[in-house]
Amino acid sequence: MEEVRPRFRSPAQVQNVEGGASVISIATHQLNEDIRDKELRLIGSGGEQLGIMSADEALRIADEKGMDLVKISPQANPPVCKLMDYGKFRFEQGKREKEARKNQHVVEIKEIRMSPGIDVGDFNVKLKNAQKFLTEGNRVKVSVRFRGREMAHTDIGRKLLDKFAEQCAEIANVDKGAKLEGRNMSMFLSPKK
Repeated sequence: MEEVRPRFRSPAQVQNVEGGASVISIATHQLNEDIRDKELRLIGSGGEQLGIMSADEALRIADEKGMDLVKISPQANPPVCKLMDYGKFRFEQGKREKEARKNQHVVEIKEIRMSPGIDVGDFNVKLKNAQKFLTEGNRVKVSVRFRGREMAHTDIGRKLLDKFAEQCAEIANVDKGAKLEGRNMSMFLSPKK
């Protein structure tokens, strides 16, 4: 008895399945019966050229080999279709995307907040934290918050930020210098390459 493989359906065919469920992921390729071109170029599962033929003939060949017919280049003239196991293709594509996401590093902006009257011990703790963030490859926003009468002495905050940047100079570059915005004065540091 011949084994019957389930054939992939396109999202257009599976919009409302039993119980009103719908498709979550939308395929970007046209599959099997959705391919309605008069003629197309067919490529075998091993990459060999099988020639130019009608869509019905290509679908018949796909059925005989137990594979799916997938349109991989719709802009070509004639469109290019390939015989492949589409389920296996989607699985491997998902694995590659997951691996790529795992290997990429997202640069975050970490924030260090201080007040103009910060003591030496607290300043050193904030400095160590900023240096740790920078060595991990993240950007750091250092800000000084002025409250009440402290607004009259913004020069103290500027000196504090300059001292902070000087202490981090060997591992970081100053992206944006100290700038007063409302009651906050901030600067951005990024790690040296």
